[in-house]
Amino acid sequence: MNVEEILATLIAFPSVVGTPNGAIVDWIRDYCQAAGAEVTVLPGPEGDRSNLFVTIGPREGRGYIISGHMDVVPADEPEWSSDPFFLRREGGKLYGRGATDMKGFLACALAALPGLAAMNLRQPIHLAFSYDEEAGCRGVPHLIAALPGLCERPLGAIVGEPSRMQPVRAHKGKAAARLEVIGRSGHSSRPDLGLNAVHAMAGVITHAVAYSQSLADGPFDDNFEPPYSSLQVGVIAGGQAVNIIAGHCTADIEVRAVPGVSPSSLLEPVKAGLFALRDSGFEVIWHELSTYPALAAAKGSELAAVLTELTGQEPLTAVSYGTEAGLYQQAGIDAIICGPGDIGRAHRADEYIETGELAACRKMIHGLGARLAT
Repeated sequence: MNVEEILATLIAFPSVVGTPNGAIVDWIRDYCQAAGAEVTVLPGPEGDRSNLFVTIGPREGRGYIISGHMDVVPADEPEWSSDPFFLRREGGKLYGRGATDMKGFLACALAALPGLAAMNLRQPIHLAFSYDEEAGCRGVPHLIAALPGLCERPLGAIVGEPSRMQPVRAHKGKAAARLEVIGRSGHSSRPDLGLNAVHAMAGVITHAVAYSQSLADGPFDDNFEPPYSSLQVGVIAGGQAVNIIAGHCTADIEVRAVPGVSPSSLLEPVKAGLFALRDSGFEVIWHELSTYPALAAAKGSELAAVLTELTGQEPLTAVSYGTEAGLYQQAGIDAIICGPGDIGRAHRADEYIETGELAACRKMIHGLGARLAT
């Protein structure tokens, strides 16, 4: 199969984040085994979705990980010009949900497998395909935890998020949480008999917003815009009707942290404000939604030099979006971002990737194999 045929097959699987992914996992497993690769399916704790780890070449020795995620965001935008789960080609553009983010990269890696198998690699190349990245990198931590039993410590991980095939050395970390306040409902004419959860949450949010403004005081990293950590409240929901005391309220909050700052630590003041409501009779619950660390690859790292050689492009210092690369780095594995497509096309109607971008990605993977071949 050529890369376009593989991409069409992958896009036809509606592997939306948070849903079972057995169908796409089974297809990739069978394809890789037919290409002569060693495949390990790693079921996640959810029970209905799995990570995949694939090795081509000798299992012994230190090699490189080519990392990507199999899940996509929902395709609910009404502006789609065609079925988002059917690959459509117009000239040099290939349209479909996940074409850029990031099944195009997966298709390139899979299309390269037969060629890599024929190279007589002296060091391995591993494919690490994860689930639920779009929910805050929930699947890949289980895969990374299993790596010591699957391979020797890798020389590096190339995370193929869309970067126009320019290597990227850094991104911010992120943590997100859902705050839940449970009060006591009743008729609005007797507010003295109830506990208004919306009012209570409003106080927590007011303090969170004030706290967020203090983050602009630093620490700073001028590689990013803005050059400091940030906090925002993205969703709030509560109450039933204007004449009913709101007995329940939730709010979703996220932080983005510059390298060197723990994302989870930035949420601690908000968490303290929420739990202080218990003194007023409210029940509160803190739900951690997701967390991943920042990526901060050294400018002169060997991995950055390898990617510069393979792509012909100097690494970009930083991007605004987050990836699984920070988790690899946290685990002691050098990591860098480099993949086909443009992040500006992701998570929107008529997402597409260009055939030339796929060709450049395949060239990069082939070049990596050539470095490891006898």
